[in-house]
Amino acid sequence: MTQVVELTEAAAYQVKEMMVNNEEEGSYLRVGVNGGGCSGLTYGLNFTRERNEDDEFLELHGIQIVVSKEDAGILNGTTIDYKQSLMGGGFTINNPNAIASCGCGTSFRTAKKVGTPDKC
Repeated sequence: MTQVVELTEAAAYQVKEMMVNNEEEGSYLRVGVNGGGCSGLTYGLNFTRERNEDDEFLELHGIQIVVSKEDAGILNGTTIDYKQSLMGGGFTINNPNAIASCGCGTSFRTAKKVGTPDKC
């Protein structure tokens, strides 16, 4: 079975740095999906102290990750990376379930979930 999400070492390093800078050590990284964006769905990454009963749980590179069961099907096989360039850095998300995305790279849709697109 495919893992719900994969977190690269570069992304894990950045998440750990953010946890320290935001006093979130011991928190979970919640990976989720929200409605909106040009294509209908957007990714959500945030810290939480809560682990819900229906959450998928995994630990990668020392980061405890939670994903709601509802979002797990949409995210199954997704890789989260962190890229640094001359223009700055940011998280990149590669979701094999996305059938369309917008130019910004944060909005997408899947064959089973269209979401609620915003006006561009």
